[in-house]
Amino acid sequence: MATRKIAVIIGSMRKESFNRKVAKTLMLLAPSTLEMEIVEIGHLPMYNQDDDDNPPATYVEFRDKIKQFDGVLFCTPEYNRSVPGVLKNAIDVGSRPYGQSAWNGKPCAVVSVSPGALAGFGANHHLRQSLVFLNMPAMQQPEAYLGNIGGQFDGDQLNNDSTRAFLQKFVDAFATWVERHAD
Repeated sequence: MATRKIAVIIGSMRKESFNRKVAKTLMLLAPSTLEMEIVEIGHLPMYNQDDDDNPPATYVEFRDKIKQFDGVLFCTPEYNRSVPGVLKNAIDVGSRPYGQSAWNGKPCAVVSVSPGALAGFGANHHLRQSLVFLNMPAMQQPEAYLGNIGGQFDGDQLNNDSTRAFLQKFVDAFATWVERHAD
């Protein structure tokens, strides 16, 4: 298998984000065939179609960066049964101008993380609706809904062996998925 570059997009801006902790854990567990890098999204101004003819430099840099990757891993919390605004904004910025989407054809996977019992199910599936339109083949199995995550970390270290084993299975399956669908 070739080494594939994976953008890791985290939908939470919280300083002690469980999504960031899970993303970093997945990066540590990833097989050597995945070269994973967190791509920050919090600095992106809100997307405005009026800017398409003269986009802000941050839009251009973000789009160019995403285009360099072979696949994308999304880690998101759930806000009001959907994805956080910052994540939706990054998706919109990367998908424009129309017909020039930086996301096009990139294999991806979604992990939703929550301290609550529902584990971000709504956000996970709402994000998948956008991924279909963006022509991003999303890994179907294993699905990753991590609920009750609040007590599973000591600092940044995952302390739950069952969750660690699941994340290992998930990232290994993702490596296979990316290899199958990457250009």
